[in-house]
Amino acid sequence: MGLTAAHWVYLAGVVLIVGVTIARKNVIVPALVATAVTAWVMTGSPIRGIQAIFDASLTAASELFNIFLIIAMVTALLGVLRAMKADQRMVTPFRTVMRGGWSAFVVLAVVGYGISLFFWPTPAVPLIGAILVPAAIRAGLPAMGAAMAIAIAGQGMALSSDYVMQVAPGLSAKAAGTTGSAVADAALVLSLITGVVALVITAVLLRRHLKQPSAVHLEQWEAGVVAELTPARRWLRRVKVTARQEPAEEEEKVAVGVTAGPPGDDRPRTRGGGGHHGNDGPPAFPEDPGSPAIEIDSPRVVRLSKVFAAVVPLAFLLMIVYMALGKFTNLVPSIEGGSAAALVGGLAAVIVVVAAMALDGPKKALTSVGGHVTDGLVFAFRAMGVVLPIAGFFFLGNADFAGKILGYEDGTPAPGLLVDLVTAAARHIPHSGVIVCFGMLVIGMACGLEGSGFSGLPLTGSLAGALGPTVGVSPSALAAVGQMGSIWAGGGVLVAWSSLLVVAGVTRVPVIDLARKCFFPVVAGLVASTIFAALVL
Repeated sequence: MGLTAAHWVYLAGVVLIVGVTIARKNVIVPALVATAVTAWVMTGSPIRGIQAIFDASLTAASELFNIFLIIAMVTALLGVLRAMKADQRMVTPFRTVMRGGWSAFVVLAVVGYGISLFFWPTPAVPLIGAILVPAAIRAGLPAMGAAMAIAIAGQGMALSSDYVMQVAPGLSAKAAGTTGSAVADAALVLSLITGVVALVITAVLLRRHLKQPSAVHLEQWEAGVVAELTPARRWLRRVKVTARQEPAEEEEKVAVGVTAGPPGDDRPRTRGGGGHHGNDGPPAFPEDPGSPAIEIDSPRVVRLSKVFAAVVPLAFLLMIVYMALGKFTNLVPSIEGGSAAALVGGLAAVIVVVAAMALDGPKKALTSVGGHVTDGLVFAFRAMGVVLPIAGFFFLGNADFAGKILGYEDGTPAPGLLVDLVTAAARHIPHSGVIVCFGMLVIGMACGLEGSGFSGLPLTGSLAGALGPTVGVSPSALAAVGQMGSIWAGGGVLVAWSSLLVVAGVTRVPVIDLARKCFFPVVAGLVASTIFAALVL
C-alpha cells in the first residue's frame, strides 16, 4: 500500500517533535497538535481529531501506569526511610566501595548491567534506585550521572543484547531466517562496544560535575525534589517573608515537614504523620491534637533506623536470590518481566507499611502510609506526566493502539503509520555494505520511536534477511545492528516515553533532560558498533 496524506502528516509530526526536543523546548504543544491533525486526516473528522488528543494520552497512561506505580512505591519507600534516617545508615556500607564519584559511577554501571542482563531493566532499576543510588549521590556523583550510568548499562547495553533470556535475538532471528544464537552472539559484541563507548564519553562529560563525598548531597537530593515548591507557593512565601521579616529558612523547614526545636535546640524533628503533599506546605495528614513530634535522635528511632537500614537491603537481596532460583532452577516458579516488576513494587509497599507502623504506631500509620504513597504518586506524575501526550502521539502510529485511539470499535484494522514509513524508506537504501548497515541502524531507531524496543524487531529482522545476502553482509550481523538501533532508542535510553521513565523516577531527574543527555554518547557508541559490524562481522 502506498503512503497516504496521513502518513506524511504523521512524518511531519515526528520531525517537528524531534526538532523541538533537540532545540531544548517543551514538546507537549507540538505533540498535541500533531496528534489532533494526524487523527483528523486519518478519519476525515475534526471532532475525532480533538477526541484523539484525550484518547491518545489516556492510552499512553494505561500502558505506562505500571511504570508510574513502581516509581511511586520506591519514592514512598525512600520517604519512610528518610523519616527515621535509615536511608543515611543504609548507604554507609557502600562507602567502602563508593569512595567518590568515579567509583560510584563504575559500581552503578556494573551492577546495573549485571542485574538487568538476568532480570531485564524494569524490575532491576528500582532495586538499584532504592539502595545504590542514594549511596552514589552521597559519594559525590550527580543524580544525572547516576541516571545515565544506569540507563546506558541496563536499559541499553544489557537489554540490547538480551543475551540471557534471548527474547530479542529470537524475534530478530526468526524474521531474518537465521539462528537465534548467531544473532545473540553478534548483538552481545555490538552492545558491549556501544555501551563502553557511551559510558566512557559520559564519564568524560561528568568529570567537572563530580563532588566530594558528603551526606549533604543525599539530603539535598531527597528534599530538593519531594519538597520542591511550586512557583505560586514560592511567590507567596516571598511575600509572607517580606511582610513578617522572617527568615526563609523557617518556611523551608515547614515545607519539608521539619519543625524547629525549642530555643537553643537546633536538632530537627519530623512530624509524626510523616506524609506531606510533596509540593509544599504542611503535612497532607495533620497530627492528632496534642501528639508530640517524633525526635529522630531518640533511642527508639535510632534502633529502628539501624534495623531497617539492614532489613531493606536484605529483603531486596533475598528477592534477587528468589528470582535467580526461578531463573536457573526448578525450585521456585520463574518470575520475569512484568511479574518481576510487580514483585519489586509490592515488596516496596510492604516495607513502607511495616516501617511506618514501627515508627508511628499502628494507629498513626494509617495516615502516614497514605501520606508517603501520596507523595510517591504526586512525584511520579509531576516528574513523568509530561511524557503522556508525547507517547500518545507515537502510539497513534502503532497499529496495535491506533484503533483504540481513533475509536474503531467494529474491528476495523488501523494502519501502522510508523511501520509503513520505515518500510517505504527501506526501499531507497543503496546496496552497499556500510550504507546498508547504517540504514538498518536508522530504521531500527525509527522503529524505537514509539517507545517499545521490541516491536520493531520483526521488521528489522525481515529487512536484514532480505538485504544481507545481496550486499555481502551476514544477515545475523545486520539483524543485530537493527536490534541495537531499536532497543537503544525505544528500549529505554533515547526515547523519554519508554521505560527510561523508571530510571528518571528513581534518580529524580527530568526524563526529557535525561534522554537528551544520553543522545550524544549513545549515538557515538552506535556509530562505532555499526562500523565494526560492517567491517568485521
